[in-house]
Amino acid sequence: MSPSRVTTKKKCCQDGPRCKRCPVVWKRLEKAGHAERISKSQYRIVTVLPKPALKAARAR
Repeated sequence: MSPSRVTTKKKCCQDGPRCKRCPVVWKRLEKAGHAERISKSQYRIVTVLPKPALKAARAR
C-alpha cells in the first residue's frame, strides 16, 4: 500500500534513474495525472500509481 501524501526532497540529485522522492519525478507524475501538488514539496497521489508510470517518470 502506498502513502496518500508524498514529501519530496529539496533538490534533485540528477542520478539515473532518479529516486522515488525526487521533485522532478513527482512533477512528471503530476503532468501525467497521477498526483496533485499540495505545497512546494508535497504531492497527493490521486489515482493508483501504476508501476510502469513510476518507472517511466524515473527513467528519463
